[in-house]
Amino acid sequence: MSSFALKKLAGETAIYGMSTILARFINFLLVPLYTRVLATSSYGELSDAMAYIAILQVILVLGLETGCFRFANTNEDPKRVFSSALSLVGIISVVTFVLFSVFSGQLASLYGYEHISICFVYIGGILASDAFTAILFARLRFEHKALKFATFKTIKILTETVSNLILFLVIPSYLKAHPDSFLTTFIPPTPDFSYVIFAIFLSCVVAILLFIPELLKFRFKIDKPLLGKMLAYSLPLMIAGLPGIMNDMLDRLLFRFILPDAIWKSELGIFTAGARLAVIMMLFIQMFRFAAEPFFFAKASEKDSRKLYSEVMNHFTAFGMFIFLGVMLFIDIIGLFLGKDFRGGISILPVMLMAYLLLGITYNVSMWYKLSGKTNIAIYITSLGLVVTLIVNIGFMPAYSFHASAWGHLLSYLVMLIVSTILGNKYYPIPYKWLRVLLYISVGLALYGISLLLPQMHLVAKFAIHSVLILIYIFTYLKIEKISLWKLKL
Repeated sequence: MSSFALKKLAGETAIYGMSTILARFINFLLVPLYTRVLATSSYGELSDAMAYIAILQVILVLGLETGCFRFANTNEDPKRVFSSALSLVGIISVVTFVLFSVFSGQLASLYGYEHISICFVYIGGILASDAFTAILFARLRFEHKALKFATFKTIKILTETVSNLILFLVIPSYLKAHPDSFLTTFIPPTPDFSYVIFAIFLSCVVAILLFIPELLKFRFKIDKPLLGKMLAYSLPLMIAGLPGIMNDMLDRLLFRFILPDAIWKSELGIFTAGARLAVIMMLFIQMFRFAAEPFFFAKASEKDSRKLYSEVMNHFTAFGMFIFLGVMLFIDIIGLFLGKDFRGGISILPVMLMAYLLLGITYNVSMWYKLSGKTNIAIYITSLGLVVTLIVNIGFMPAYSFHASAWGHLLSYLVMLIVSTILGNKYYPIPYKWLRVLLYISVGLALYGISLLLPQMHLVAKFAIHSVLILIYIFTYLKIEKISLWKLKL
């Protein structure tokens, strides 16, 4: 039973991962374009704007994605659950878009982007669309329509990608030849970060259009008693998620306030570009999360569920360290994705990769408060992580700039992991094999350390040795998990 469940989780993870990997991978392929066309300061402005968007996205959904899974898996009617959630989030989305559109000029003046005030209209549209479709995508996940989920997500990211390519590679020369074009109403003639925001906005419009057939059959009705119970469960998750996303994004917001005006945008741009190279680890965590959350809830009532969660943790950590080695041992190639002005950010990559791995492990551990219903405790855990982020960045960013931000992520996620584990052992014990988890991390770091001690050599020889180091790690994993190569079924 355990083996079958793990295979099912792996299968759904792979399907969800198709769209997630394609989306992030294509987006990653745009990094060379951004870091060669945009100045470091403009890329920093983009990072600043996206940080605010990420924080507001958590607020607008109200934690109802997870709330829908919780109540749709109980005795509640799933149709009423999703209808109530979508109706409320739909109202909030419309109000958000109207407010951003009406007050776009004031918002642009407040943040120093007066020359592109229309950008805040696009941001309002992005926030409204993402919040609304988040519930629709959650419904697809609940119904195990992984392929449809992946298809819609893929169409959305392809729209964003094509829009970016047209905007950056075609439109500037067109506007130079046609300075009076109506397009200047929507975008400036010279490429800046608003081009990226506009491309995301267009993809959000397409996402809404994809769901129109579903929406025409959808009954928008709020069941007030049910919605009250859902919000009582979900709002603590949202409040807990807010420090969580702020923990991820706060350092980007602090650049503006801690570093001098002359350099904060450029430093933020370089930091963001370096962190982008760690996207593969975030890809893995995100695609795992899509499949794991409904999986963990569905298995919660089974006899050996906690043992199963422990097995999941082992494989998750092992694969995470495999990604770490894959990126760091071939950084000579991966680093070329960044433009020359941005390559200083490569120095933060090992720290960011380990930070994201700890975040993924923390996500696994944190399922205890979702499964036990003690979601209010999540607020204290994530708030503690936020405090660590604040202390590290405020204390060290003036002297160490974006390196302080990277270490802030690592230390914050580590503290959250330790506290969540201690509380989980008290309220919802899961027999994690922590020595095995630490062994995978230690072996991976040791092999990376060996690579740093190697003398200078031809690139081909270097990559050959690094490939051997990765094979050693794979062999170690197979031996620890007692998996025979000839019995391994993909």
